[in-house]
Amino acid sequence: MLANLPTGSAVAALSPPTIEFQGATLVQSPSQQRLAAYYCPDVVSVPFGGAGVLCQGFFGPRPTVPEMEVAFDLRFRIDNPNNVPIPLSSVLAAVTVFPAATNQRLGATCVQLCPDGQTGCTGQASAEACQASSRDIRSLNDFGTASANMLIASGIAAVATGTAPTFTAPRVSAASRMEVVVRFSFGPEQLLGTLHQLAKQSVGELKRGQTVSFNIPYRIEGTIWFDAGSIGRIAVGYGPLAGTFVLPTNGLVPGLPAASTL
Repeated sequence: MLANLPTGSAVAALSPPTIEFQGATLVQSPSQQRLAAYYCPDVVSVPFGGAGVLCQGFFGPRPTVPEMEVAFDLRFRIDNPNNVPIPLSSVLAAVTVFPAATNQRLGATCVQLCPDGQTGCTGQASAEACQASSRDIRSLNDFGTASANMLIASGIAAVATGTAPTFTAPRVSAASRMEVVVRFSFGPEQLLGTLHQLAKQSVGELKRGQTVSFNIPYRIEGTIWFDAGSIGRIAVGYGPLAGTFVLPTNGLVPGLPAASTL
């Protein structure tokens, strides 16, 4: 994957790229109406089983689980100080939602990137991907308590191209800088269970037919691996970074529909 890579002492002199983790941006979420329509029947108590009728009258039919998907982008600026190009190899991301609460949930996933032109690339990681021998670098094994299928990778894209994310590895040119986004979504079923407690706190608003918003505190950390040819892979960690996702979000993001239409 690494073209024109020098050999011998020149290879040994390769320096790790520098990563600046610029943050996380929510790019897709259900509308306020759909959030209310989904949770209202679960948390509103009405005599004789009338919650479903009441909630549908206020907010419309209850959406399906896939319609409740929440997606976000991780943004990175990568500087390659070497005189040869270095492609990305794999990306590890670990996200804890409600990190300070008793109902916190951890999701972690490894994205394996493919050379340009490889067919059938899905991002599915091999057993060796996202593993590091150094204890100073976070590996997938460090997040063994993560909930299965809570974090789902959707791909990576160079910001300058303006294209939708794929699983093709971007290559950082020699002595240059590149900005990339890596897109993930939360597994709807896993996240919806976690948000149920927030819906219970808004039962009064739901009974009055008022839509509600959900704030999701998070902590994100991980590692990016680069393909250094014959010397193997170079691992560079990022995070942890904390913030809050506020549902719903607005606006168009390449490759995803506008949140206001969901």
